[in-house]
Amino acid sequence: MNLEQAIEHWFAQGAAAAGSTDAVETFNWLRNELEAGNIRSAEPDASTPTGWRVNAWVKRGILLGFRVGQMTDMSGGALSFIDKATYPARRFGVDDGVRIVPGGTSVRSGAFLAKGVVVMPPAYVNVGAYVGECTMVDSHALVGSCAQIGSRVHLSAAAQIGGVLEPINASPVIIEDEALIGGNTGVYEGTIVRKRAVLAAGVVLTRGTPVYDLVRGEVLKATAEQPLIIPENAVVVPGSRAVNKGKGAEWGISVYTPVIVKYRDEKTELSAALEDLLR
Repeated sequence: MNLEQAIEHWFAQGAAAAGSTDAVETFNWLRNELEAGNIRSAEPDASTPTGWRVNAWVKRGILLGFRVGQMTDMSGGALSFIDKATYPARRFGVDDGVRIVPGGTSVRSGAFLAKGVVVMPPAYVNVGAYVGECTMVDSHALVGSCAQIGSRVHLSAAAQIGGVLEPINASPVIIEDEALIGGNTGVYEGTIVRKRAVLAAGVVLTRGTPVYDLVRGEVLKATAEQPLIIPENAVVVPGSRAVNKGKGAEWGISVYTPVIVKYRDEKTELSAALEDLLR
């Protein structure tokens, strides 16, 4: 069997897989391929409506790792850690070309970080995540399970990129190349942020969040077939819209909504130039 077939076989065994060394070996094979970037939970595919194909079998394999792993003591020094043996913290060498700055960062095994990635402390990168070359993961940033982060992306301080393992067929969050994700942002529930888009500090994007494009006069929403998609080069800021019915209108209540106020230009390039100096 190839890797996909082996994962599907052992995942179908349910709880019975927990006692099998063959199942553990199959999962370790998957984990090594994920860390090498040879397989991904989602990958570019121009033939699909979103431009991405979700590999649901990879997510089933990640869940298999939790099923077959035994609890073990992973403590080091004065710190105590107890987790599944199948998911130790990932270790890096100089040859990996990844900067892991001292101060409390953790990268889980089964995550891929390309050469030139910088991770500032404290940050967390979960299993199945893919982080492209020369991306900056800043302090207190989270890259959730199976999230796909492109090359030369800046995840600013406290940016939260949501993970997804359940439901199996749900799409992971995708941040495409050269996007700038501002501080204290949150991107969740399979949202796709296209190339070179900018999310200003405090923007929150979910499947149920409508985004108002003031430039093109459109309202962007997720549908049953595809997630919320932020267009290429869009600059998104936090905004609000008035409630025009019932007590909301009577009380003058407004609700949060992200707003596209412009598309990326030379001035936006200058505001992002600091990232290169940090390398």
